[in-house]
Amino acid sequence: MPDIEDRLIDLGLCLPEPTHVPDGLHLPFALVNLRGGRLVFSGHPKNAMDGSIGGPFGVVGTDFTTDEAYGEARHIALSVLANIKAEIGDLSRITGWSRVFGMVTSAPGYTEQHLVVNGFSDLIIDVFGAKVGRHARSAIGVSALPLGFAMEIEGEVLVE
Repeated sequence: MPDIEDRLIDLGLCLPEPTHVPDGLHLPFALVNLRGGRLVFSGHPKNAMDGSIGGPFGVVGTDFTTDEAYGEARHIALSVLANIKAEIGDLSRITGWSRVFGMVTSAPGYTEQHLVVNGFSDLIIDVFGAKVGRHARSAIGVSALPLGFAMEIEGEVLVE
């Protein structure tokens, strides 16, 4: 398998620091949970480069266009990769992306959640290739997400 770190560099992508949970925010769960060869990642927003939670905050279809939200979903993919790397050490250990579930805070009548979450899926396939990066996926619209996030994305990967 090609080295994923090299592939990120080739694509001009840089991982942020792993998520730093703000003081006073109690999360009684793991952002990344590895059990044997199965790694499940909890719903992620995007990280700023320093690992602080960077949103996006707001409502897609009001505060963000579909294209803007697509770009934010790509950044969420990088945040997920940063947290997975912190857990397993080497992203090349990922042997398959099983599923992705995207939740998008949506304006009434907004129906392009699938196009927004394509930002995440497209980045994963660009980085890992179709064989490893291919995954099952759902994308839904919601009226609100924790902390005012415009979206969060969770999923599962297989790890050697």
